[in-house]
Amino acid sequence: MPIFLGIDSSTQSLTALLIDTDSGTLLHEESVNFGEEFPEYGQPSGFLPDMPDGEVHSSPLMWLDALDLALARTKEAGVDLSRVVAVAGSGQQHGSVYLDGEFGATLAGLDAGQSLSAQIAPRLTRETAPIWMDTSTSAECAEIAEAVGGDAEVCAKSGSIVIERFTGPQIRRFAKRDPEAWARTGVVHLVSSFMASVLAGTNAAIDHGDGAGMNLMNLEALAWDIDLLEATAPDLDEKLPPVAASGTVAGAVAPYFVEKYGFASSCEVVLFSGDNPCSLVGMGAATPGKVVISLGTSDTMFAAMPEPRTDPNGYGHVFGNPMGGFMSLICFINGSLAREAVKDEFGLSWDDFGPEGLAKTVPGNGGKVMVPFFAPEITPRVDSEGPAYAGWDGERDAASTVRAVLEGQFTNMKLRSQWLGVAPESILLTGGASQNDGVAQVVADVFGTPVSRLAVTGSAGLGAAMRAAAATGVGLTALEEAFCRPVEGSTIQPNAECGGVYDEFAQKFAAHLQDNYGPART
Repeated sequence: MPIFLGIDSSTQSLTALLIDTDSGTLLHEESVNFGEEFPEYGQPSGFLPDMPDGEVHSSPLMWLDALDLALARTKEAGVDLSRVVAVAGSGQQHGSVYLDGEFGATLAGLDAGQSLSAQIAPRLTRETAPIWMDTSTSAECAEIAEAVGGDAEVCAKSGSIVIERFTGPQIRRFAKRDPEAWARTGVVHLVSSFMASVLAGTNAAIDHGDGAGMNLMNLEALAWDIDLLEATAPDLDEKLPPVAASGTVAGAVAPYFVEKYGFASSCEVVLFSGDNPCSLVGMGAATPGKVVISLGTSDTMFAAMPEPRTDPNGYGHVFGNPMGGFMSLICFINGSLAREAVKDEFGLSWDDFGPEGLAKTVPGNGGKVMVPFFAPEITPRVDSEGPAYAGWDGERDAASTVRAVLEGQFTNMKLRSQWLGVAPESILLTGGASQNDGVAQVVADVFGTPVSRLAVTGSAGLGAAMRAAAATGVGLTALEEAFCRPVEGSTIQPNAECGGVYDEFAQKFAAHLQDNYGPART
């Protein structure tokens, strides 16, 4: 019976997840926490703490140690890895790894008697890898934008304005600050393509999904954009792997993994992608019509798109969809922290955000509005030291403030996603607050769309495993039916009478936002 392996190399951990598509079951999952398992790297949360100037770096060698450990434990658990037909993976987006020209030769000759990290270490031209949290590249972003003709031109080409954490500006900063090391660099990989290269024993291509998060790939051509490359760093076109469709097979698994862990030599390595594109697949939303809203420290909203429409305001991002076409992603910094701030202000519990708590107020909140930016926001881009309120006569009460923060967050989300040009047929809600029926009801009412919750944990790793299966011919519909089913009885319908209420509320919210913060920066 064939099984498929998904590997998720995320910020704080690496997870190996195996699915059995014949039975539609999750066969085994093994997760390795970087900080707990490898204290010698000094990265308790998966990255080096207290770096200067907004730098946030991680160690690629730590990721390789985690891969070795996860596969060793999977084998020790009795999983027959010779049954794995194909493996695909997910990597934290935007991280970049810098290696010399001998990297490919080293991969081709990996010795199963040594660790991966010991063999790859001499090939690094940069000891650590900047990751998605790094904000040190403001100057480089401005330089790239100016060279290409402005942020609007960069967005039109790449799907995003120039962003500090994206790979292009990170490459430029390295090339400027250490030109000697840049000259020794033979290949620049993303986290995803680096891990895929190790598994396949050869330099793997960068897939369209993750490649679009670099400010380097032309969305329409699905190829590196010459103007962006030249604006970023010298000889960059010679140092980047090619880009390719996400379902491309990089090659058979390297002999290292056959000898050490028992993989079959026929096992195929499918190109890895980014964590957000893989999560789109793992949530069962890889075809247009479904929108995923993830409620976390930051809230995110992503959806499949048939064509690469870009956000004219530059808030949203467009990546490649691993299953074909494109996907949008919009991030809202003021997520769970804003909800928690209201909860703590009034000494509430999360039950006060539930149906009984919200029943104390009415949809639209009687005209009481909150712009819930407890800190500077990026969607839209406004500086904020705290929320703005309107419509209260006298002191704010707990119940109205609870409704206000939820209605404000999801109204802002709806307004900032109108550039997608399509109304969602259904919303899939995930993340910590998603299980709260009151929160889910406000989402359904504001968007006028049914909301479902999925029994999916680790959607990036699951999406990677599903991608591995799809690349060998397993149908996407069958995979979604098996692994992405809504929790029974979890779907919440919108209240029909709320449509007009929230249309009017959105106008008030937009006006109040501009009155208090002025025109949003692009």
